[in-house]
Amino acid sequence: MLQPLCTEQFYPSPAADAVVQQLFPIPEAAPLPEAPDPKTCSPQEYLEYYIFPVLLPGMTELLHQAKKEKCFERKRTKFIACDFLTEWLYNHNPRRKDESFTEFFSIPFVHDWLKDHPREPLPLSFFLSEEEASVIIQAFWRGYRVRCDREVQELRQWQKQLRDEKIIFQRVEEFWARQEAKASIQSGDL
Repeated sequence: MLQPLCTEQFYPSPAADAVVQQLFPIPEAAPLPEAPDPKTCSPQEYLEYYIFPVLLPGMTELLHQAKKEKCFERKRTKFIACDFLTEWLYNHNPRRKDESFTEFFSIPFVHDWLKDHPREPLPLSFFLSEEEASVIIQAFWRGYRVRCDREVQELRQWQKQLRDEKIIFQRVEEFWARQEAKASIQSGDL
């Protein structure tokens, strides 16, 4: 018969709950029986002995990180849960105990996958703090209000007419032609 998974190790109690721990002590976890052969065991045994002991702490960390990233408060965030879980599972793999931390985009299989299947870049709004976003929104609103002003509308209409008549382009060309003529006269005098 299988021994139930001990979840106390995945959900550590904060120090503030010391009194509760004294009143209701957590019993010592019984030692786990010998692990079954992964090639011959049942799917339930395989999950309980090989998958859950690594996956459940990862899911716990995922929820803590999602809370830090304010995923439960906003509709859209830059936090990508699958990326976090992939990075966490890769770095906490029992076969990689002595290796250093590896960032998500440096994991070999992720790097190979993204080389063949590149992602679209995340929108700028994901990387802005609330203060930076509010400054951009306020600047846009102030600009909109200024552009709605009657005098500014007249100026914009005048500029549009000037561009439409291409007078500005002719004047710029004439200006540069005069400047080049002056430069050639001065270089001829030397």
